[in-house]
Amino acid sequence: MKNNSTSLIPANLLMPFILVTSLFALWGFANDITNPMVAAFKNILLISNFESSLVQFAFYGGYCVMAIPAALFVKKFSYKSGILLGLILYALGCLLFIPSGWLMAFWAFLLSYFIMTCGLSFLETSANPYILAMGDEATATRRLNFAQSFNPMGSLTGMLVARNLILCKLDPMTEDARRELLKTSPDAFNQIAKHDLSVIIGPYAILGIVVVIFFVVFLITRLPRSTHDENRDLSVGATLKRLLKNANYVEGVIAQAFYVGVQIMCWTFIIQYAEAEMGLSKAQGQFYNMIAMGMFVCSRFICTFLLKYLNPGALLAVLATLGTVLIMGVIFLPGMPGLYCLVAASATMSLMFPTIYGIALKGLGDDAKLGAAGLIMAIGGGCLMPPLQGWIMDQSAFNLIFTTLSSVRMSFTLPLIGFVVVALYGLKTYLRSKQGVTAC
Repeated sequence: MKNNSTSLIPANLLMPFILVTSLFALWGFANDITNPMVAAFKNILLISNFESSLVQFAFYGGYCVMAIPAALFVKKFSYKSGILLGLILYALGCLLFIPSGWLMAFWAFLLSYFIMTCGLSFLETSANPYILAMGDEATATRRLNFAQSFNPMGSLTGMLVARNLILCKLDPMTEDARRELLKTSPDAFNQIAKHDLSVIIGPYAILGIVVVIFFVVFLITRLPRSTHDENRDLSVGATLKRLLKNANYVEGVIAQAFYVGVQIMCWTFIIQYAEAEMGLSKAQGQFYNMIAMGMFVCSRFICTFLLKYLNPGALLAVLATLGTVLIMGVIFLPGMPGLYCLVAASATMSLMFPTIYGIALKGLGDDAKLGAAGLIMAIGGGCLMPPLQGWIMDQSAFNLIFTTLSSVRMSFTLPLIGFVVVALYGLKTYLRSKQGVTAC
């Protein structure tokens, strides 16, 4: 156990901390208004689970592609410059939903998502290490956990908007009925699809305007420069060499990739699980998603408090192990018990992203700018794993030796693997900390 009396946020940095922390809610909103769109596009455009999950491939692919350029940009200029460019791209991606709807083309929506998350990549690559630098390194992981506590608040708002302003307003016609209508009356089908796409466009267009307002606020606000902002020497080769020799960092990137995959798979496909296993509607499935997010929010604040007294690696290992058990319940417990396990798993995930991030970057100094890019690239786990889970869902039931599992339940073996990887990382970092080893 530990007890650290060092100030979490220095008084002179409180206002900049609040302003930068508001960004965590802003990208949380984008993440969780988007997750339910996988199910929505599937029904509107009559595409497979694999095809509809390309929404997540495009969304999280932007993080993966833009992380290194974002880190180099931030290192060359400043955290504030990275935030401003991120807000520009974020707003542009949102506003591109308008012409995408006019075109009624899935690829155009995917491009909009990709541009949006190129902006989010800049925001996260800038804001996360900036928060770590706003105070004593001893409290950095706890400070990032506190800032990240406001991310699920934005997420919960995004879920509410998705449920009440999008899912509830879509035409209730089932997928089978739409297929029949497409055969008998293509014009009527196109009118319904056009209406549904216009419902999706509205909230994203408004979000784009809100992001423009944030851009103006950050543009006119004077933010303190961190000590890392003073060193603009890129030294990419030397920095990468140091990072690749740091086992704690490299394993952190791997753990982060699996964790993000777990989070996105559980939150994206909770609607499909509720539909396939219980026969619930998309709006009802999203209600359980919102309960999961509420548990995530509460657990984040509780875990941030516990980190004042407990070793981060140990707490990470315990929660990931509990998550593993719950996902086994999702796979093997039919009906509502399985859904309850899936909802409860969100409480175990609340600690993971910022804690892995903080542990992996601990002691890196100025290398944290490029190191942060690797951890943001790891969000690419969210672009690769959901399509694979969607492909599994498209298969027939799996006949195991002792039971038969639906393809939906079987698909959650992927989150199960992710939780195991995170548990192992938490255990290894705990053992390193007990041995006094942090860098290699």
